[in-house]
Amino acid sequence: MTAWVEVTGLNAPVTVQDGGRPGHMHHGVPPGGAWVPELLAASNRAVGNALYAAALEAHGRLELRAHGRDVRVSVDGAAAQLLADGATLTVPAPTRYAVRYVAVDGALSVPVVLGGRGTLWVARLGGWEGRPLRTGDRLPLGAPGTPQEPSDVDLARLAQALDPAAPLRVLLGPDTARFGDAAVAVLLDSTFTVSPASDRVGQRLDGPPVPHGDEGAGTSRPMVRGALQVTLSGAPILLGPDHPTTGGYPLIAALIRADWGRLGARRPGTPVRFLAVSLEDARDAWRTHPARSVEATSKPSGRY
Repeated sequence: MTAWVEVTGLNAPVTVQDGGRPGHMHHGVPPGGAWVPELLAASNRAVGNALYAAALEAHGRLELRAHGRDVRVSVDGAAAQLLADGATLTVPAPTRYAVRYVAVDGALSVPVVLGGRGTLWVARLGGWEGRPLRTGDRLPLGAPGTPQEPSDVDLARLAQALDPAAPLRVLLGPDTARFGDAAVAVLLDSTFTVSPASDRVGQRLDGPPVPHGDEGAGTSRPMVRGALQVTLSGAPILLGPDHPTTGGYPLIAALIRADWGRLGARRPGTPVRFLAVSLEDARDAWRTHPARSVEATSKPSGRY
């Protein structure tokens, strides 16, 4: 029997997201993927899915109804709860983080587009009809796996990795020639806040302008997630999962891989401070990151 979950209510954007679709930037397609990969992986693990299988990324309250079978559901990596066939689950709006992740055992079996199932909203592709979900949408499920109970240690390390008070670690450069010592000092010594104008393309930061001598004549070149652009006005923008594949603003720094989720989890108005680290520090941070330990203790399975 085919099983699915039905969206019976929502009050803010909800999309299908997974581990992204790398390998298509040369075609102008950004990699996408979860805004907070750690929460996606933890939620999928708790219900027995592949770590970066398709799940729901919700910005507000969400209501779901199970159809076809009983399903297990995990919210933000918490222990799975059973949702009986025909029953409804209400997932409260996120409070601690900017978004929350809802994984269902078997994962969301939406069509694969360019190697991924996640919604690339800016291109209207992937996910469910390339758009945010609506009340009445019915999302098919795959075959269920074996859930893994999260430990208190796992959840504590996850919370530490996403700590909204912790600094964001960056590698300075590559455009140091277009910035002076004063600009670096502003970046590292100031407190910024996440702007309400932020989205999955980029998180804008409110705060003191970062001075630079660029006149907007920079050559367009490839961009990556976490690149810290500085606009002509001096406003910093940290590129997100749906970032443009090219750009011309100068780059004063790049967010390290281990802190992607720490940035994405921050709600508008949350303070942001930066800490410059070395390349070796960045590698060590990723080697010891909770997401790596989750990967190491999870059984092998398909990425999607």
